[in-house]
Amino acid sequence: MIDHIRGKVSYKEPNLVVIECGGVGYACRTSLQTASSVGGADTEAMLYTRLAVREDEIALYGFSSRSERSCYDQLTGVTGVGPKAALAILSDITPDRFALSVAAGDYKAFTKVKGIGTKTAQRIVLELKDKVMKSAEVSGMPASAPVTVGTGNTEEAMAALLVLGYSQSEAAAALSTLEPSLPSSELIRLSLMQLGRNLK
Repeated sequence: MIDHIRGKVSYKEPNLVVIECGGVGYACRTSLQTASSVGGADTEAMLYTRLAVREDEIALYGFSSRSERSCYDQLTGVTGVGPKAALAILSDITPDRFALSVAAGDYKAFTKVKGIGTKTAQRIVLELKDKVMKSAEVSGMPASAPVTVGTGNTEEAMAALLVLGYSQSEAAAALSTLEPSLPSSELIRLSLMQLGRNLK
């Protein structure tokens, strides 16, 4: 419904940024990382948004990047993880680290977030990892994709990019230009740089 908002920052606090657009102030709940990336009052800013409609409230959530918004979507799709918990996780964990933790099955990375217990952390990893793998099996690797996901590091990087919301063809194209022997974290970082350049 509302993909993004661009305008001047009229107010900011750790988990809230108000952006004025067309004379209307949109209060966007944010992660600490997004809030810190936004400038002070009267500076220009753009946030990618997600509108949540519930029986008792309507809330707008803002993110500094599409990848962070994708992580939010993934997290709120997990049983027992609501918007508040998702923002808490994204306040402590960057999108690339989030993707790597899920792909590697590292649930302990999520238990370091205040309010996230062991059971919830394990559920996040299990539900998202299964979803990513199932998506990869259903879509299949495009015939034109020049990358072979045979190594463990490349497989982890591929899964992480899928978690971040990129299509399998986009991820495959980015990974095909990289050395498969690189650590999975480096493959993810370099792939994100390439994919970011392609969006500009």
